[in-house]
Amino acid sequence: MASVSAFATPAGAGPADPQPWQLNMGRGVTHSSNMAWEAHMVALWVCVIIGLVVFGAMAYAMFKFRHSKGAVPDVSFTHSTKLEIIWTLVPVILLVGMAWPATAKLIAMYDTRNAAMTVKVTGYQWMWKYEYLGEGVTFTSRLDRRSDAVRQSGEVPSFKNEADRHYLLDVDNVLVLPVDTKVRFVITADDVIHAWWVPALGWKQDAIPGIINEAWTEIKQPGIYRGQCAELCGKDHGFMPIVVKAVSKVEYQKWLAEQKAKDAPQAPEAAQATAIDAMQATPSGTGERQPAAPDTSDTPTPEKAEPVTQ
Repeated sequence: MASVSAFATPAGAGPADPQPWQLNMGRGVTHSSNMAWEAHMVALWVCVIIGLVVFGAMAYAMFKFRHSKGAVPDVSFTHSTKLEIIWTLVPVILLVGMAWPATAKLIAMYDTRNAAMTVKVTGYQWMWKYEYLGEGVTFTSRLDRRSDAVRQSGEVPSFKNEADRHYLLDVDNVLVLPVDTKVRFVITADDVIHAWWVPALGWKQDAIPGIINEAWTEIKQPGIYRGQCAELCGKDHGFMPIVVKAVSKVEYQKWLAEQKAKDAPQAPEAAQATAIDAMQATPSGTGERQPAAPDTSDTPTPEKAEPVTQ
């Protein structure tokens, strides 16, 4: 008999990672993903009810009115105008009833207004570039060295090994976002068509050269959420993962300040030399700078005037 631990959540799994024996789609951690999950569940239960009614009626008819019992086909039933109207109207009503909330949710998923920040995502063969617009922070994100070394060595990764737990799903630089903040994405590509997809966020958007697509997200729960390029973009298409790290607003501001400090240009050498001269000109033990003595080394010495003879 299989042990209970075989069906437990793997160690190190994120809050939106797939679970063993999971059959339904994940709910996700954003408003968009929740809307998609709710629409999916409504459609699922409508289909279940329709299936039960249709297959139940078929089973009842096959056993109740079978030929061996002497049943005779009812021509008036199969050619009833009233019945045909009913089974045409019922599906139409169901489709309209399902389409109305689905359309409203779809419109809301593309409403990028009132976003607190904007991140530009650019797809390359085979990595992602992230730009925090207005903040001066830019970096690239590609497959982490451990996964890249394993895939090229031919070694077979083991799920039991903690280092291989997220094989081909880790990156060198993660995209850091604050929770409870509406983030607008502008997505494009530099070479071929890519697709930026993180299932936990509830949407997927194509990255097309020369075209800017928009999307937005508002993560409700801190954590690490993984995704991949979802458009066949070349030989390394399967090796350009996406990792989003959602943190508190305080942690995000701290991380942003660190990135700005790291990317800030160094002070010019001339400014450093001026600061050193100023320190040397200040006498030890005093807080005021003393005026320096004038340099007369290059000043010509006036000659003595000779008397003028008549």
